[in-house]
Amino acid sequence: MAVEKTYQEINERIKKGQAVVVTAEELITMVKEKGVTRVTSEVDVVTTGTFGPMCSSGAFLNFGHSKPRIKMHKVWLNDVAAYTGIAAVDAFIGATEVPEDDPLNTVHPGEFRYGGGHVIQDLVARKKIRLKATGYGTDCYPRREIETEITIDDINEAILFNPRNAYQNYNCAVNLSSRTIYTYLGMLKANLGNAHYSTSGQLSPLLKDPMFKTIGVGTRIFLGGGIGYVVWNGTQHFPGVSQDNQGQNFGHSGGTLSVLGDLKQMSPRWLVGTSMLGYGATLTVGIGIPIPLLNEEICRYAAAGDDELYAPIIDYSDAFPNLIPANLGYVSYAELKSGKITVNGKEVPTAPVSSYPRAREIAGTLKQWIQKGDFLLGEPVQLLPNADAGIKANTLKG
Repeated sequence: MAVEKTYQEINERIKKGQAVVVTAEELITMVKEKGVTRVTSEVDVVTTGTFGPMCSSGAFLNFGHSKPRIKMHKVWLNDVAAYTGIAAVDAFIGATEVPEDDPLNTVHPGEFRYGGGHVIQDLVARKKIRLKATGYGTDCYPRREIETEITIDDINEAILFNPRNAYQNYNCAVNLSSRTIYTYLGMLKANLGNAHYSTSGQLSPLLKDPMFKTIGVGTRIFLGGGIGYVVWNGTQHFPGVSQDNQGQNFGHSGGTLSVLGDLKQMSPRWLVGTSMLGYGATLTVGIGIPIPLLNEEICRYAAAGDDELYAPIIDYSDAFPNLIPANLGYVSYAELKSGKITVNGKEVPTAPVSSYPRAREIAGTLKQWIQKGDFLLGEPVQLLPNADAGIKANTLKG
C-alpha cells in the first residue's frame, strides 16, 4: 500500500511529541540507505533553510499618533526614506532604499553603506531609530513636522512583508568581459576570473518541493528568526523546468514566495542589512520551510542531493543585462560547492553569496521547534502555481 498522510495526523504527532523530523540533508542519506517507501512511512517532516540577500523585502510600520496629529507625507528613518502613500502614520521601508545624499555609483563602485535593510536590522536589534516626518497639514491632522527617536517596541506594529523571497533556483554568475563588473551576485572578475551562486542547493526550500505540493497560502515558516507565513506566490513567479538546447531537463526553477511575519519577534541574526559593492543596499533574510512527507512523491523530490540539482551559468557582462536568453551550460551544486567549475574549457573558482552553514542552522532550528511542539504545520488554503501552470514572464516595452 502506498504511504499517505494528512496534515492533521502529522500535527497530532507533533503535539504528542511523537513526530519524526529530519533536515533535508539527513533525508538524503536516509533515502539512500532505506529507500523512498520506508523513509516516507518513518519520517513526518523535512526541514529546509536558506540565508541570502533578498532585495524584494521590507516592513510596514505604524508609528502611532502624535499630539497634535500629523498626516505623514514624507518619512525618513535614519535618513532613509520610507513610502508613505498609505494611511496617516503608516509607512513601508524597503530593503534597497538608500539615503537621499548617498553618492550611489557616482564614484564607482559605490559602497552603499546604509539602506533600508540596515534600518530593518537596527529595528529588530532594538536600537534607537531617528524618525523625521513632514506633512502638509489638514483640519484633522494639523501638525506639519515631527522629529523624534523610536524603537521597535515604541511603535504599534512592525510587519515584515517581502514580496519576493526564496527564489527556487538561481543563476551561477560569470563575467566574459575584459573588465571587472559589480552585480547583485557580487564582484565578478574579468575573463571568467570567478563564479558566484546564491542558493543553498540541497537545503533550498523550493528545490525540495519543486512542484509546490505542500507550499501555499498559509504555510507556516521560519522567517527572520521568528514565525512567518507564505501569503501568496512572490513577484516574478514563473515556475518551470530548465532545459538545455538539446531538450535535456536540468530541474525546476523560477518559483518565488511572498512572505509575512511579525518583525517584533524576529532577530538581527537572521535579518541582516547588506551592502553590495557597486550595486546597492539589500537585506539578507533567513527562511526555513517544513515539508510534510504526505506521500512518496514528496519524499522523492525532497531527497534530491546537490549532485542532482543544477544552476544555469549566465554571463553577467552581456546576456543578463541585455535580457538575452542564453547560458553557458548547467552546473550541479555539488560542483559549485567543490570550489571550482569548468566554463568554456577554463577552470573557474566559485563562491556562494548565500550562506550554507546558516541555511543548515535554520533547518536545524526549525527541526527543534517542531520536535518540541512549538511549531505546528500550517496547511495551505491554496497551493501555489507550479510548472504545469505555464506562467510566462512579460517584458517591458520601450
